[in-house]
Amino acid sequence: MPTGPYDDLIAHLVRSTPLDAGEAARVVDEVLGYFSEQLPEFVRRRHAELKRRGLTNEQIFAALSAELATRRVAPPPLSARQLRRIVYG
Repeated sequence: MPTGPYDDLIAHLVRSTPLDAGEAARVVDEVLGYFSEQLPEFVRRRHAELKRRGLTNEQIFAALSAELATRRVAPPPLSARQLRRIVYG
């Protein structure tokens, strides 16, 4: 008996991976949360992560531009200046 909108996906993950139903549900929740992150929050989070890895802003903004282009629903291309404004205001 279905209890949620992603039961079919969870069942598929249980059949095709070693995950149990609870683990599969948590994976689906994580993926949905990741892809529902709004653009400014995503840019700030990734900037901070890449900065901690020692990348320069020039490298970070290039990486962010490339990553944004591959998002499930990609935003229009953003310049380094636009990305900088999101991060620093």
